[in-house]
Amino acid sequence: MKRLYMIGGPIGVGKTAACRQLQQLLDRSVFLDGDWCWDAHPFQVTEETREMVLENISFLLNSFLRCSAYDHVIFCWVLHRREIWEDLLRRLTEPYVLRAVSLVCTPETLRSRLEGDIRAGKRIPDVLDRSLAYLPLYDALDIRHLDVTALTPRETAECIRREGGA
Repeated sequence: MKRLYMIGGPIGVGKTAACRQLQQLLDRSVFLDGDWCWDAHPFQVTEETREMVLENISFLLNSFLRCSAYDHVIFCWVLHRREIWEDLLRRLTEPYVLRAVSLVCTPETLRSRLEGDIRAGKRIPDVLDRSLAYLPLYDALDIRHLDVTALTPRETAECIRREGGA
């Protein structure tokens, strides 16, 4: 049975970096970052764009789950609300074993990581307040939490792999 790794967490926590490392640790794996499906200028959140993005993500995930070339499908996105998790999972029609985790860290660590990204020109300053506001929302999710405050992306990936049974 294929494994679907769904990795959530606030902006800047290290989801993409950890998933890239996880992809290297898992043979026959493919990686999709949900942000790739919503990379638009200007960035607009409307009912129409939200539905389009969820439809595109679920299409890609189903395609990856159906493809015989892959045993592990790795997906990351902010995933800060239960209804987003439920909506995405409801749209998946292919069989899989779910390995779900929310990456979290201290607010100080998140601030430091984001400020570094802003200084490097990787993010715009408005992301800081949004991400810090999202951080407490993960406490309300009944998804396993992994505190990555003191972990490198490689260590995070190793924890996810180890606890994912791969």
